[in-house]
Amino acid sequence: MDIATRVYNHKWKIDPIVRSLIDTDFYKLLMCQSVFRNRPDTRVTFSLINRSASVPLAKLIDEGELREQLDHIRSLSLSRGESTWLRGNTFYGKRQMFRPDFMEWFEALRLPPYELVRKGDQYELTFEGSWPEVMLWEIPALAVLMELRSRAVLDKMGRFELQVLYARAMTRVWEKIERLRDIDGLKIADFGTRRRHSFLWQDWCVQAMIEGLGPKFSGTSNCLIAMRRDLEAVGTNAHELPMVYSALAEDDAALAQAPYDVLSDWHEEHSGNLRMILPDTYGTKGFLDRAPDWLAGWTGIRIDSGDPAAGAETAIDWWKARGEDPTQKLVIFSDGLDVDKIIELHHQFQGRVRASFGWGTLLTNDFRGLVPGDRLAPFSLVCKAVSANGRPTVKLSDNPEKAMGPEDEIARYKRVFGVGDQQRMEVIV
Repeated sequence: MDIATRVYNHKWKIDPIVRSLIDTDFYKLLMCQSVFRNRPDTRVTFSLINRSASVPLAKLIDEGELREQLDHIRSLSLSRGESTWLRGNTFYGKRQMFRPDFMEWFEALRLPPYELVRKGDQYELTFEGSWPEVMLWEIPALAVLMELRSRAVLDKMGRFELQVLYARAMTRVWEKIERLRDIDGLKIADFGTRRRHSFLWQDWCVQAMIEGLGPKFSGTSNCLIAMRRDLEAVGTNAHELPMVYSALAEDDAALAQAPYDVLSDWHEEHSGNLRMILPDTYGTKGFLDRAPDWLAGWTGIRIDSGDPAAGAETAIDWWKARGEDPTQKLVIFSDGLDVDKIIELHHQFQGRVRASFGWGTLLTNDFRGLVPGDRLAPFSLVCKAVSANGRPTVKLSDNPEKAMGPEDEIARYKRVFGVGDQQRMEVIV
């Protein structure tokens, strides 16, 4: 694949950014099936949030082109091959991961309408409707905005300039892989769909990981790439579930219980490596301190905000206090990782837990310093559930820089979940 030539040819023809409804993260489909079963009538609103206000998306991206790409996504449906792969493939050792009733619904799905408004130098992009439908907009919407921004920056580059740019970016990725390839016991997966440079670039990075890391590379979160490259599709659940369940809580007592209700529903559906706790939505320590004993028997924990080493130490102490052996537990690190931090954490926790790494944006979108003005540097763009049945959602996180929600509701959630002072950390991506 000559990516530079394909990018150059974007000037002459439309190349759809999202090629399939399964060009999304595996965890979105797992969560969608859970929501389809447990909360299908919940009405939600998702909204685009650009945490990097210095990136003026509405100045960079033509509104007509953005609408064209979003409208194309609304025309997509599952192909027969994609449906067969989802229905018949083995995921995490389990055949028929997706139930027939869910697959029948998914096969008939077209994504619901969107609302796009320009406000100054930014776009307001929102999606409203039933939770199972609207939630599937998150990943493709982010992929479109991220890639259109990349195309805008690359648009005036000549053919040779693009070839040199991608040669340098490829060299950077390969040098990272070379630093990782000799690390004993390393397990690492691609988590880079949501803020990738482009689909073609993510696919190239995955192929480089396959060749460079061999069995140390455990798979990709991207379902379409997993299907095409015959890889394991990896992922479990995300902050979206406790955020919406919590917004639906009728009082403070129900709010305090909501994050555990999420995992109770999940427990009924899944086993093994799918039983991973994501504890940081309203503070990791408080979540673990109040957690029911049955959660200690789950396979492991994903660390996704705050100081990753501190989060892992908290989990280790919790397992020991609950009579569990931490060396048999899986800890997945997934927040803003790059090679130095991956190597550091691997050595720090080797032999103490079963460490694994979800490598995201700095695998699939590390173009830092490669164009003048650093205009291709990755930036922090998210698309989150902001309300459920008319009630605002809240996320506190272990890093207050990632907190979301109205100020009065954030204060209430902090009180209910006992969240005190927190260490602020730079949000890299």
